[in-house]
Amino acid sequence: MVTAGSAEEADFRGPLDVTRAATAVLDARDTVIGWSPAAERLLGYAAHEIVGRPVTDFLAPGATAPSGPPLQSQGNEIRVARHRDGRELTVATAVCTLPGAGSAVRVLVATELTDLRLWESRLALLHGLATQSPVGLGIYDADLRLTWCNTAYEREIGRPFAEFRGLRADQLYSDGKFVTKGHPPTLEAVMRHVLDTGEPFLDLHFQARPPSDPETEHLWSCAYYRLQDADGRVIGVCEDAFDISDRHRAQRRLALLVEAGRGIGTALDVRATAEKITEVAVPEFAATVTVDLAEAVLEGEVPATGGEAATSLVRAARCPAEEADRTGSLAPVRYPPGSPQHRSLSSGGHVLDGSALVVPLRAGNSLLGLVTFLRGTGSASFDGGEVALADELVARTAVSLDNARRFTRERTASLALQRQLLPQKLPEQSAVDLAHRYLPTDAVTGVGGDWFDVIPLSGTRVGLVVGDVVGHGLQAAATMGRLRTTVRAFAQMDLDPVELLARLDDLVAQSAEEQWGGTGAGDGGYADVTTGATCLYAVYDPVSRRCVMARAGHLPPAVVDSAGRLSFPDLPAGPPLGLGGLPFESLEMELPVGSLLALFTDGLVEARDRDIDHGLDTLGRVLSDRDASLEELCDRAVTELLPSGPTADDTALLLVRTRELDPSQVSEWELPAEPVAAGRARELTTRQLHAWGLEELSFATELVVSELVTNAVRYAAGPVHVRLIRDRTLLCEVADTGHTSPHLRHSADDDEGGRGLLIVAQLVQRWGTRYTPSGKTIWTEQAFPPRTGGARKDVG
Repeated sequence: MVTAGSAEEADFRGPLDVTRAATAVLDARDTVIGWSPAAERLLGYAAHEIVGRPVTDFLAPGATAPSGPPLQSQGNEIRVARHRDGRELTVATAVCTLPGAGSAVRVLVATELTDLRLWESRLALLHGLATQSPVGLGIYDADLRLTWCNTAYEREIGRPFAEFRGLRADQLYSDGKFVTKGHPPTLEAVMRHVLDTGEPFLDLHFQARPPSDPETEHLWSCAYYRLQDADGRVIGVCEDAFDISDRHRAQRRLALLVEAGRGIGTALDVRATAEKITEVAVPEFAATVTVDLAEAVLEGEVPATGGEAATSLVRAARCPAEEADRTGSLAPVRYPPGSPQHRSLSSGGHVLDGSALVVPLRAGNSLLGLVTFLRGTGSASFDGGEVALADELVARTAVSLDNARRFTRERTASLALQRQLLPQKLPEQSAVDLAHRYLPTDAVTGVGGDWFDVIPLSGTRVGLVVGDVVGHGLQAAATMGRLRTTVRAFAQMDLDPVELLARLDDLVAQSAEEQWGGTGAGDGGYADVTTGATCLYAVYDPVSRRCVMARAGHLPPAVVDSAGRLSFPDLPAGPPLGLGGLPFESLEMELPVGSLLALFTDGLVEARDRDIDHGLDTLGRVLSDRDASLEELCDRAVTELLPSGPTADDTALLLVRTRELDPSQVSEWELPAEPVAAGRARELTTRQLHAWGLEELSFATELVVSELVTNAVRYAAGPVHVRLIRDRTLLCEVADTGHTSPHLRHSADDDEGGRGLLIVAQLVQRWGTRYTPSGKTIWTEQAFPPRTGGARKDVG
């Protein structure tokens, strides 16, 4: 709908046009003889009031000084007119002489000066649109042929208008397309829609290569609207198009930086970070992007500071990937002298060479590598803005790569610490079958404060340990390592669980006091995480099937017997380590062959959204499946109790299924404490070794048994017990009622004795002493002869 006001504004007749302006017809004496309705509207005089009166009655003689710029029309004057009501009006006038001999000599036309100024502004606007506007304007007739265009449109075509007048739009931009969704795709379809419906299109984005710049893609914001004459007849379509290529490129660059900020550096992995910049830059910025890194960066080390890094670069990422890249191997790269990459390495700055742009990756004074951006044949080379964008992208990537490099170095150190602190592969045992899981809360470093261990002991026994240090991370891991090492050292002394925990408790308390001077906190305000640690230690003997255990503030183990019955032994808790004050107590129980013993930390069964009883019930239900392997039970326990991965506490789980040594592997005798006992022991030992096929060990074993039995008879009272065990090695044990421990010493030349134990130590791999409530046991261990392979064992 067109309003009256808008129709008037669309009227481009001049304000001094006789069809619009106030018009007075004058005779030779400047007397008014004709008066138009427009004159009556402007000055207020009706025709009968003014006709016959001189023109000076309403128009002052002579021109007045103009206000504003001079009038554009020659012959126009600015004069003062008087309205009928006495007001003065500033008007622009023009006088036209009439030919002929009649009484009408001149025609005077007048309009308010403001109307004329507005008209002149419109004329200037039209002239500017035609000659100076950066917006390309074109008018197409009803057949969609170009009938007029302004100077900006002419510049886009690159030819004079006369050479392409009458062409259709699709002929001028044959390869162009609209990239705005939801509209007709071609120029002709858009214009035809406007012609047929009168519905204008605004801000359609059209992409093409203009004839004046055929090497570069341009983008225009276009508008199309229908043109009609005064009678409403459709005469064509007007197109205005503004080249927004620079703005679009700037927006794309900004979007690229935003995407880079979101993607680059999100993973603390060197190769993932290198791959991310290639994914971000292709295909929006370049056709191919490669990232070559110094080998030291991939290993987490500090790279070289100079051009010598060129000798050790490897291809870390490429997009699009080549077939060789998909193997995952990192191929070394060499750049010939004079290549853009070689020049960049030599200069330390970016190099632009045709369609190739090489930017160095730098972090401080260190050269991390190079990023090479390549564009395809026929594409425009990188302009100044794109070079700056590449510099920014590479700078962000360099920071992220350096962070990833540092993380790689720290993670490598942390994993090395973990390998030293925790058993990576549990030794195969004759006493038990084993499986374990370890889930630190600090998944970044991979270490925590919980620990477990399996310690081979004398007599084919095995020590089982699980512990929990307050906190997590490297500090807790270091404390855990100290405790684990201490437990292993005490276990090798064949201490029973109560004595081991008592000594460990004393050591922890002493360590805390020495570290913090008895205040409980250091200068940094950190509490000693050792104090308050918990530990469970158990010893299982596959010969007797007895298990002795004690705990220091730790959760009791779960036991599933061979019939599938679950129990949590009523094991006295004892105080956490380092607190002291209360003694530790042990529990001894018999475990039938095939019993399952589960040692775990509270991180497995306790969580913020689950109480510990519910966790213990779930664990018991999982462990009661007798048909599952230990590895399957570990996986199920972790899956059901930790469905979302590590929780706020570290988790350790050690599953043990008990075994039994076959009676045929064990021989034992009780001998009286008499001098003849040594000879009897040699005889029995030799006979048993022949039965086992170990005749080659007879001589050494006879000497060992003879010396140990002789010492027992000499220094202890009561019967002497001799036991041979054929396991992975040959074990020889001599037990008596004495509590004094023998020790090696070097005898003087005139000493008659004292050399026996020294000889024993030379004949065996290991030897030691363990104490029992009734006395002590001296044990030795010998390797099997090579022909037996050490693999013969019959385990129940």
